[in-house]
Amino acid sequence: MTTDFGEQYREGLRLFNEEDFFECHEVFEELWSESQGDDRKFLQGMIQAAVALFHFGNENFGGAKKLYHTSRQRLVLLGDEYMGIALARFLTDFDLCFAELLANTEAYPTTVAIRDELVPKIYAVQEGLI
Repeated sequence: MTTDFGEQYREGLRLFNEEDFFECHEVFEELWSESQGDDRKFLQGMIQAAVALFHFGNENFGGAKKLYHTSRQRLVLLGDEYMGIALARFLTDFDLCFAELLANTEAYPTTVAIRDELVPKIYAVQEGLI
């Protein structure tokens, strides 16, 4: 696991927490292309989480659900903390954000919307990362 968190990584975390999911995806994608192993899986999962939230906010519910599932499958394997963030907490909040959408069985939901108060944030394990 990487312990040297560069400025670009910190910028991706900042963008995520500011809910600028498209730009976060762009920043993390650059890092992902240069990474290997579990760090690569983690970054791919975070890219997918950002895009899932982007889609959810734009009412692309099919894309949001698909990316939610693939993101979660990657991230859950990495433990409670990874690359300086509280990953288990993030996944719990991510699940809560998507619960209503995932429970909805309509082909084209009309009663579901992303709720601002449930959009997950990334929390650092130690102060100073984000």
